[in-house]
Amino acid sequence: MRLTKPRIRPLSDAELGPEQTEALEAFRPGPVLNIFRTLVHAPKALTRFNQWGGYVLSRRNDLPAREREIVILRTGYLCKSGYEWTQHVRIGLREGLTEDEIARLKKGADAGWGPADAALIRASDELHADQFVSDATWAELSKHFTEKQCMDVVFTAGQYTQVSMFLNTFGVQLDEGLTLDPDLKGF
Repeated sequence: MRLTKPRIRPLSDAELGPEQTEALEAFRPGPVLNIFRTLVHAPKALTRFNQWGGYVLSRRNDLPAREREIVILRTGYLCKSGYEWTQHVRIGLREGLTEDEIARLKKGADAGWGPADAALIRASDELHADQFVSDATWAELSKHFTEKQCMDVVFTAGQYTQVSMFLNTFGVQLDEGLTLDPDLKGF
């Protein structure tokens, strides 16, 4: 985690105005995560963010859920986003990634991955470093994924770069009961 306390504090239910309450309705019933309690300071932005984020995390995103989580986790790790990594490790496990695969995501594309997974990781790395996927990596992605799925790789990496940027900058802290990966401490 880059910050040990929030720069923008998550709002409690008692602090919400009507527009903020309405913006958080999409996340109820159940507990509302710190990310959303923080973003609700800007309720219109949260509502729009949720629409695009909903696309990236839905079946409208043509990447299979496991592959989508590879892109999200690699992007979150590269962005040093402890919050993002922690939330999506749980989701990645649920969507078919193993604990070994999640550990190898930290090491990159040459850590024993098959060609399709390695292409996803390389694309994530290139998008993070240069905001561009090289011809060689695009050609490799295209061997394993449809054109729409390749587009969704870029959309997913872009979305989670943005998410990591505001989580890190706003100082969003882990939700209760979660533990930060030791490799992301001190960033």
